[in-house]
Amino acid sequence: MKYPFSLLILLFTMNLVMYGQAYDIKKADSIFSAKKELYFKFHVFDKSEIATLTRIISIDNVKGNDVYAYANSSEFEKFSKLGYQIEILAPPGSMLSDAELMKPGGSSASSGPASWNFYPAYQEYVDTMVYFAHTYPDICKLDTIGTTTNGRLLLVAKISKDVNTDGAKPQFLYTSSIHGNETTGYIGMLHLIEYLLTRYGSDSRVTRLVDSIEIFINPLANPDGTYAGGNNTVNGATRYNANGVDMNRNYPDPAAGQHPDGNPWQPETIAFMNFANANNFTMSANFHCGEEVFNYPWDTWSRLTADNAWWVFVGREFADTIHKYGPAGYFTFLQNGITDGYDWYTITGGRQDYMNYFHHCREVTIELSSTYIMPPSQLVNYWNYDYRSYLNYIEQALYGIHGIITDTVTGVPLRAKVYISNHDIDSSFVYSGMPGGYYDRLINQGSWDLTFSRSGYFSKTIKNNVVSHYHGVHLDVQLKPLTYGTGELIQGELTIYPVPAGKEIHIVFPETDSKKWRLDVLNSMGISIYSSEVSNSGKVVNNLDVSSFADGLYFVVLSNENGVYRKKILVRH
Repeated sequence: MKYPFSLLILLFTMNLVMYGQAYDIKKADSIFSAKKELYFKFHVFDKSEIATLTRIISIDNVKGNDVYAYANSSEFEKFSKLGYQIEILAPPGSMLSDAELMKPGGSSASSGPASWNFYPAYQEYVDTMVYFAHTYPDICKLDTIGTTTNGRLLLVAKISKDVNTDGAKPQFLYTSSIHGNETTGYIGMLHLIEYLLTRYGSDSRVTRLVDSIEIFINPLANPDGTYAGGNNTVNGATRYNANGVDMNRNYPDPAAGQHPDGNPWQPETIAFMNFANANNFTMSANFHCGEEVFNYPWDTWSRLTADNAWWVFVGREFADTIHKYGPAGYFTFLQNGITDGYDWYTITGGRQDYMNYFHHCREVTIELSSTYIMPPSQLVNYWNYDYRSYLNYIEQALYGIHGIITDTVTGVPLRAKVYISNHDIDSSFVYSGMPGGYYDRLINQGSWDLTFSRSGYFSKTIKNNVVSHYHGVHLDVQLKPLTYGTGELIQGELTIYPVPAGKEIHIVFPETDSKKWRLDVLNSMGISIYSSEVSNSGKVVNNLDVSSFADGLYFVVLSNENGVYRKKILVRH
């Protein structure tokens, strides 16, 4: 470890290690009387063993055939039956004293980057996040996306121009410290929020990012773990949450199912899953400590992603930028700072694979430091090593192929699938998000054929979209509804009254000849809420009951073999 031990901790650890060599680990239950998790090391004869072990304990690192892991009491009970000899290690969250870690006082946010040389108490953290939103209300909004098992807040700062509206922009998420005792990213993300807010309008790059992207930053994903020793200290921080669950093993997994760790979804897990459902993130990263590496998908499978070449390019940019500005030897683990997750060691139930597979979001796991709880005196140094890479990764959300997908008839935005034939596998396709209809297909440089599809619409394929690195291709797409017919769109000849409508509308047919028609009513999002075959049968007027419709704007679409007629209506009860 790179940080100092107190003599007492050192002697205690040596005793545990020496005792552990000949210790019957089946008798280790007494260890958990005072703690919720155990940190230990053991040796495997073949790395193939890890595929089984990762379903039992929480593996933290693998170096050669040495495995570093955590376990709660039930996990350790299962593990103990396998007969491995272990070395019990001192918990990383208890290496430094309160005096070394903390600093009294209020919010540090107003005093500049040099102030981020300590860990705030929990209330200081909350106050700092509130300060950001109150001081920069035009570009910063604070959201509470949930609460932890012990009632602490899961806070996210949204930073964007026109922050109170949902624009047709890429959405980007940074989140840190899902393992509560891995805190370099915690302070790094507070520092990044301040950096973006204080430089907006004066720094051209920052201004471009904030104007063009909705940036969400969650500095602390596991406050119960980080403040397990009390609200006033990160000393005693734990990897697991207050229920003794590793939340980076608690997500639905593409290969291992909905509950790969055998635990119910934790309150924190549910909060982040709901947050992902409510948004349409283009990119994301979650920050860890314990190594120094850019760990890209997959963790659960040995096979590569469809976009492996893109991941390698983006990972190399992240790592190589750190090599340029950081000290020699920093961020060089495995493939000189990057790795395919499975090649390092496999896990199931991780956030990274969950976001990539179930939400079509390009999320990566970034290990920022081999030290778990960085000495405060080094926090500003690590910010200076890393912040350019933080910005580079955010900026990648502006590249690839992107645009807005709309309905040809109504012009309203659509949620549609964007698929690349002979390329997309394992859920690598993306969807446009609502309400803006914006999509962003990040892709390696080359020429790509994109197919856009949605139920109830004709699919459209646009070929030979040429992509190069660091350049975005803007491609807006209009999809025709299947009711569009073979004729040209005719507008202005369909009469509907009364306006606004109450219980019923009267539709005056645009053609007097007796014909069969298709009648559709779309809501303001372009989604069909009513569909029927109707006939004028010599009648001029058709009546439609709208009493069950919610107040709002709708589109009435009337179509036959001659064409399509449409009209906006307003329902107000």
